[in-house]
Amino acid sequence: MQDCETGLCLSVYIITFITGFPCNILAFYTFCCKVWKKPVPIDILLLNLTISDLLFLIFLPFKMQEVANGMVWNMPYFLCPLSGFIFYMTIYNSTFFLTAVGVERYLGVAFPIQHSLRRRPVYAVVASIFLWMLSILHLSIVYIMPYYNPTGTGSPPRNVCYEEFTDAQLQVLLPVRLELCVVLFFIPLVICAFCYISFICILMRLPNIGRRRRLRAIGLALGTLLVFALCFGPYNISHIVGFITKKSPGWRDKALLLSTFNACLDPLIFYLSSAAVRSNLSTVGSAILSRLKQWNCAGICWTLGKGPFVMGKSPLPKPPELNAL
Repeated sequence: MQDCETGLCLSVYIITFITGFPCNILAFYTFCCKVWKKPVPIDILLLNLTISDLLFLIFLPFKMQEVANGMVWNMPYFLCPLSGFIFYMTIYNSTFFLTAVGVERYLGVAFPIQHSLRRRPVYAVVASIFLWMLSILHLSIVYIMPYYNPTGTGSPPRNVCYEEFTDAQLQVLLPVRLELCVVLFFIPLVICAFCYISFICILMRLPNIGRRRRLRAIGLALGTLLVFALCFGPYNISHIVGFITKKSPGWRDKALLLSTFNACLDPLIFYLSSAAVRSNLSTVGSAILSRLKQWNCAGICWTLGKGPFVMGKSPLPKPPELNAL
């Protein structure tokens, strides 16, 4: 059984939830408004990526509860395969939609005329449905495996969620994990790297692209590739190691922790990709700063007056002779 250090895992999950949930809610609202007013393919893809991240964050408290209980599953057992299915599916959803965004951006600069003539929102909708179905079909193994027991003996205990497997289960699971690694990670990584490297090279050759836009494009490309390498790389390498050694590596849970950071790193990609997200984030930030200034001013007035400050009334005590009038 893998042992996730309670303090480390809870810290990562809580930080991811606190930072990722409000940012993705803001992005969800922004992309919904944009798609409703004027749907364009890249906004549809980013909206689907946001939905995937929010789904991941909604089910993240189940992982928090499991870690807080020392990796003992004390909730209804049907939630174990369901939460695991959602948890892993949304991880690979991110690789698909990040790659799709990269392809969309590459086509827009490499073939601007042809792409603009053939650019239709319905294509992005069809592509999104296809990617969701591909991810669901592949990750259905996560839901099925806890119930799979061909021998009828030695089934894993019901107080452990997706950790202990029989030899018969591993014979099925380890090859499937390897296939997930190749199809859902390495192929999208190669496509994404090609698209963003080509995207940057083309932008560098264009004379009418401002310095600020170039830097934002480089930041977008590097941010996306960083998410792939940092968040998904170690976890998918654990699939290869597990297939070779015929067992799950002990550091697999640490690698999975890095995957959770994807939910709070994706908003950085949204910020670099969408002017509307940058505008809404600036508006929200200004509103929060203004409210903090008001609270700070009220605190100063309270401190100086030793009580609530009311305009037109002195906070200082009156002399007895005035009180008698």
